[in-house]
Amino acid sequence: MSVFSSSLLRSSVAARLRAAGCVFAEDEARVLLEAAGSPAQLALMVRRRAEGRPLEHVAGWAEFCGLRIGVDEGVFVPRRRSEFLVSSAAALVGQGALVVDLCCGSGALGAAVAAAVGYPVELHAADVDAAAVRCARRNLAGVAAGVYEGDLFEALPGALRGRVGVLIANVPYVPSADIELLPAEARVHEARPALDGGADGLEVLRRVARSAPEWLAPGGALLFETSERQAATALAVAGEAGLSPVLGWCEDLDATVVTATLG
Repeated sequence: MSVFSSSLLRSSVAARLRAAGCVFAEDEARVLLEAAGSPAQLALMVRRRAEGRPLEHVAGWAEFCGLRIGVDEGVFVPRRRSEFLVSSAAALVGQGALVVDLCCGSGALGAAVAAAVGYPVELHAADVDAAAVRCARRNLAGVAAGVYEGDLFEALPGALRGRVGVLIANVPYVPSADIELLPAEARVHEARPALDGGADGLEVLRRVARSAPEWLAPGGALLFETSERQAATALAVAGEAGLSPVLGWCEDLDATVVTATLG
């Protein structure tokens, strides 16, 4: 029996994590035991997790929509609630559709949409953060036509203008003043631009919504996640940009998604 399959070792790791305040210590112990390549690496990973680093950064991956998504240190960790954004987008993707994952982070949403539809799509992704782009290029290798670094639409090839069928934009929507209220795992260990949505949390959304109509194909849709308290304003932002927004909510994931269609 391998040292990593020892129930005694698993119990020991779980006890260390539990003492550090990890609520799901047993599950996390299994993840770290699977990810570690040696006893020394396991000890380092357990220490880093006990110090408060996100489990996904320590293990190097996150589970999302049934996929294993590589997540480097500092890169935004995909949240389970965003699975509703994936399912909402996938329902609109026809065969051969052009899909853009803007503010892509690790590329989790684009990868999950491509996997969910089960047939070829033309996928492009972009993010302003260099570390996220490097991560997304690995996660989307063989899936995306291109992963670009830059500020929102400025990163995309001009040839995509007016052709995008489904535009996923998981923009940051935490108000700047609320960043300090976030758990340390996010506040300390994830890039602030992936979290900070400006004064009311909707500044990045406004920029995306204003430009979206010139990038969308007729009948194309912009989809984004927001909070329940911001939903009314987010709908107004999309409407003012010339889009027709509809609000969706998933009770199981406590997730709110706006689908805003052009024309």
